[in-house]
Amino acid sequence: MLEANNLEVVYDDVMLVLRGVSLRVPEGRIVALLGANGAGKTTLLRALSGLLDVHDGKITRGRITLDGEPIHRASPTRIATLGVKQALEGRRILAELTVEENLRIGGHSRPRGIKQNLDRMYELFPRLRERRRQSAGYLSGGEQQMLSIGRALMSEPRYLLLDEPSLGLAPLMVQQIRDLIVKINAAGTTVLLVEQNATMALSIADHGYVLETGKVVMDKPAAALLADEDVREFYLGLRGEATAQSFRDVKHYKRRKRWLS
Repeated sequence: MLEANNLEVVYDDVMLVLRGVSLRVPEGRIVALLGANGAGKTTLLRALSGLLDVHDGKITRGRITLDGEPIHRASPTRIATLGVKQALEGRRILAELTVEENLRIGGHSRPRGIKQNLDRMYELFPRLRERRRQSAGYLSGGEQQMLSIGRALMSEPRYLLLDEPSLGLAPLMVQQIRDLIVKINAAGTTVLLVEQNATMALSIADHGYVLETGKVVMDKPAAALLADEDVREFYLGLRGEATAQSFRDVKHYKRRKRWLS
């Protein structure tokens, strides 16, 4: 199990972003992490994958454990070697390299398995096989997202941290990414899914957390979150009898959230 316990994270020694966050990602499951922009979702992923130092952030309290062993002081390389990999928000592919070169870079920690893992990625992402000799920068947004996920999977991680995989994608491509996440999980990879598309995330997750201003304000099975009145109003854009609400109405809350009362 990958677990954060009472985690606090500070940027530049002054900005407190995470405030006592605790989260559990059981092996073999999909866990969804929901929250608005600025809630601290990406910061939590950086803490889990060891990437805080790159952004002048540090853990000031609490700890992160993998199978009971602390990893919050480990380097990103060590954490990746232990089987925790992150597909970053915004895809972050190497645009000037080909699709296959990007994938090979993702498998550098397992050089003996690169050929086998390439075949596995091309089976999982047939579109990437068709474009394997093409420069990654010429791929569509959805194809770049597939490449970002595939590159992370090349090292055969136990835990895959996905940061906004549906961001900026057309509805049809969002559905494809959703189905791919289910397929990846069914093949044995545990997934922590950070998403603003709450409906998509909760439809495939086993458990969900809601993060606001650096704190976990809700922690329930995904089905219970989907049925929760506050989650439906503030994250799914629904009120009362499933009446659609505009984004303006969702953003400028008509009533105060019960967990902030």
